[in-house]
Amino acid sequence: MSSSLCSRIWGVTSTMAKLKHVLVISFPAQGHVIPLLKLSHCIADHGVKVTFVNAEFIHAQVMAANPGLDNESHRIKFVAIPDGLITYEDRKDPIKMLDSMLRVMPGHLQELIEKVKKQSNGIEDEQISFVIADAMVGWALEVAERMGIQRATFCPPSVSSLVLALHIPKLIEGGVIDNNGFALKNDLIRISKDLRSYKSSDLVWSCPEDPATQKAIFKCLSSAAHYSKLSNLVLCNSFHELEASAFSAIPGALAIGPLVASAQLFQCRGSLRKEDSTCLNWLDQHPALSVIYVAFGSTTVFGPEQFYEIAHGLEQATQPFLWVIRPDITDGAVSEFLDGFLQRVRNYGKVVQWAPQEEVLAHPSVACFFTHCGWNSTLEGLSNGVPLLCRPYFTDQFLNKSLICDVWKVGLGVDSDENGLISRHEVREKVSAVLGSDEIRANCLRVKEMARKSISEGGSSLKNLQSFIELVKA
Repeated sequence: MSSSLCSRIWGVTSTMAKLKHVLVISFPAQGHVIPLLKLSHCIADHGVKVTFVNAEFIHAQVMAANPGLDNESHRIKFVAIPDGLITYEDRKDPIKMLDSMLRVMPGHLQELIEKVKKQSNGIEDEQISFVIADAMVGWALEVAERMGIQRATFCPPSVSSLVLALHIPKLIEGGVIDNNGFALKNDLIRISKDLRSYKSSDLVWSCPEDPATQKAIFKCLSSAAHYSKLSNLVLCNSFHELEASAFSAIPGALAIGPLVASAQLFQCRGSLRKEDSTCLNWLDQHPALSVIYVAFGSTTVFGPEQFYEIAHGLEQATQPFLWVIRPDITDGAVSEFLDGFLQRVRNYGKVVQWAPQEEVLAHPSVACFFTHCGWNSTLEGLSNGVPLLCRPYFTDQFLNKSLICDVWKVGLGVDSDENGLISRHEVREKVSAVLGSDEIRANCLRVKEMARKSISEGGSSLKNLQSFIELVKA
């Protein structure tokens, strides 16, 4: 490898002293595994031994989609622990999954740390000396505290999202939300005078189409305030210039992002699905700023009618497009429609089941990103200066849309009609509007430059990374 992942992400080289052994544990979801794995590779590039812990079912998916990921030369060891569930159907039930994880995984994590210590034969550098825990698995911080191990929290979503989660107890006390996280008022939510107000529709646990899932996620996030007291440091995949006021609201929050520049290194992806790189050759055949990239993440599900409207909107826009269509992206059969659609758009449209997204967004032919507004996708779009067209699905994606459209002004949202559908006309018109906006394009380039500077020599995120490594070395 000619240059380290760390230098690709932050522009630094491995000149610091060797560290000990860091354990990193992720929440079992695509949007959590990928940024934590990028951070892990950067830490490993400094000579640190890293053990990356996943739930067994996610570990199996990551290994299957990324051959060679567990090569020992990468200095990262991938370990799976049980989540207490057996069937895929059980894991689709968020209440069952979160309850089982909380009941079963802390014990297995402790056993793993004890096993590593036993196998170290008294060699201190081999023992776990630091734990980095995803904010959604705060119980891992309790395990680390009990075992006398230093620890830090990693925040996969935006810092603005974390601020809202940490204020859940006060929001309940103030009568803003009920005990299940549902808004009691349709008013703006004021956290502090230094922060912009949140919309009641931007609650980061919101799942409009699935109240049961909302309750489960809200219960999990409600524990964030408790677990935050177990860690003096919160590592955030963002940069200070993007969310300055939100960072000021969380003592100990350290901006180390954007963690977005590792796509060139195949072994570092950590995707749960096999990527179809043929789309890169297809992009090569198109002029600069001509292609609409359409991808709605790993969990968005559409009804057939909504899927048809988006497809017709893209067809009527007559702009080249690359669309990621997962096999499970709809809750009904659409294969017959899709066959006809693909035949009609064969001269300007390409469909893949999964794409190497960072390479796609960095490609000069991409003009716009039609997205679900997941935080990783948002950061990847911002870091490449690509205008965003927003159709959030659940949780923090609604808040991200507000930030994109109302605060940073780097994109537009697509709006539902009186039937709750985003019409083909709306898709066509908003595609045209975002592509034709000089203001949005200029704002995108401005934010792109801010992101670049933050991870360059002397940049805010680079300095914070160096501070964190010094802390772990101490």
